[in-house]
Amino acid sequence: MKIAAVDIGTNAIKSKIFDTSPTSINFIEGIRTPIRLGTEVFEKGFLSEETLKLLVKTLKDYEMYFQNNGINKFEIVATSAFRDTSNSEDARRYVENEIEHPIRIISGLEEAKLIRFHPKSENNNEKVFVDVGGGSTEFFFNNNGKTIIKSFQLGAVRLLHNIDNKKEWNKLRKWICENNIPKKLIGLGGNIRSFLKMYSLNSMTNYEFKTNYEKLSVMTFNILTEKYELSSDRADVIKNALKIYSEIIKHGEIEKIKSTKWGVSDSIAVKLFHEIYSKKINIKN
Repeated sequence: MKIAAVDIGTNAIKSKIFDTSPTSINFIEGIRTPIRLGTEVFEKGFLSEETLKLLVKTLKDYEMYFQNNGINKFEIVATSAFRDTSNSEDARRYVENEIEHPIRIISGLEEAKLIRFHPKSENNNEKVFVDVGGGSTEFFFNNNGKTIIKSFQLGAVRLLHNIDNKKEWNKLRKWICENNIPKKLIGLGGNIRSFLKMYSLNSMTNYEFKTNYEKLSVMTFNILTEKYELSSDRADVIKNALKIYSEIIKHGEIEKIKSTKWGVSDSIAVKLFHEIYSKKINIKN
C-alpha cells in the first residue's frame, strides 16, 4: 500500500510518499512547492483569501497526483504559519472544505515529539535532534530514559522578517544551559543539509561549523544561488537558520554536527503507517 504525508510548512509545502507492507515502510519520492505562508503571516498577521486559494490549488494538485499514483491513504498537517495566523481556524476550515480532506494544525511541542519516529532517535542518549524550521525550532533528545522535547518561536522566515523576540533568544540560551543537551547534533531540514553540502561534508566539528558559517555569512545572494546552486527560497533564509544553529552549538557546546533528510512529513507518514497496520494485529485478552 502506498501512503503519503503533507506538511504545510512556513517556508514551503512538502510531501513524502512511501510504499508500505505490514512489516516495512520505504520512501519512494518527495514533492516540494515553494509557497512561503510565513511571509504573509509575519508581515500582515493573517493568511489572505488569495494565498489560501493558492494553497488549495497546490493541495488539490497533490491529491490528484496521489489519486493517479494509487495513493489512497494520506494525512495533512500544518505547522508554525497556521499556528500563528490570526485567522487560523477559519483558514483551516476553508481549505479543508475546498480539498475535502482534514488538516491537523500541530503545536510546536507535538512537532518536537514527532521526531521520535526518526529511526535513530529512540533510546539514544548521545544525540540531540534539532529542527530549525521557518517559524519555530524544535528539540528532541533522550536523557537516561526520559524524553526531552522543547519548541521555541525562532525560525528562519521569522528572522528574515525581523520579528524574532529577544526574550525568546534568552529563553533558548537559558534552556540549553540548564538541560545539558547531548554534544552530537542532528539537524533536520533543508538549511543545515544544504550548508553541509556546500562544503562537501557529511559532518562538521564545532570549529568547522564556526569557520564555514563565518564564510557563508558574507556571501551574497547571487553567490549562493549561482555558485552553490541554492534555490532562491533557500538562499534568502539559510543565514537566518544557521544563526539559530550557531547559538545552539555555542551554548550547548556541541562537538559534532550532522544532518538528516528526515522531516515532519516523514514522521507523519511513519505515524500513519503504524496506525494502518496496528489495526491488523489481533490482540487477545
